[in-house]
Amino acid sequence: MKEWLTIITEHAVVIINSIALLMILFGAIEALFRGVRAMFNPSATGQGLRDGYQRFARWLIAGLTFQLAADIIETAIAPGWDDIGRLAAIAVIRTFLNYFLERDLKEVIDSPREQTEEASSLVPLTAASTK
Repeated sequence: MKEWLTIITEHAVVIINSIALLMILFGAIEALFRGVRAMFNPSATGQGLRDGYQRFARWLIAGLTFQLAADIIETAIAPGWDDIGRLAAIAVIRTFLNYFLERDLKEVIDSPREQTEEASSLVPLTAASTK
């Protein structure tokens, strides 16, 4: 029974890591094309580049989440404390990367809203001052 569990777990880890790799690879290729498009067709606000960054960050977060899941599964069959310690260090690094990516993504998403709110709050002032 233990041998079957080990075999199934090893295959699941490979499959999940492959999915994560494909997600990150797809996100990187898409970001490359969006970046090139933004360089040759720039906008005044930089919205195209910002949108590309947001999509890439989402792909990275998804890929890191899948890799973290694979790490957690892999700890179930880790034979020694050295392996568990190595996997724990990798999991901590991926968790921090995921946290900072999500924080940066939230800042990028919130910044256009703040600019829009600031601009809309200035409109009544300028309209009132012209009368």
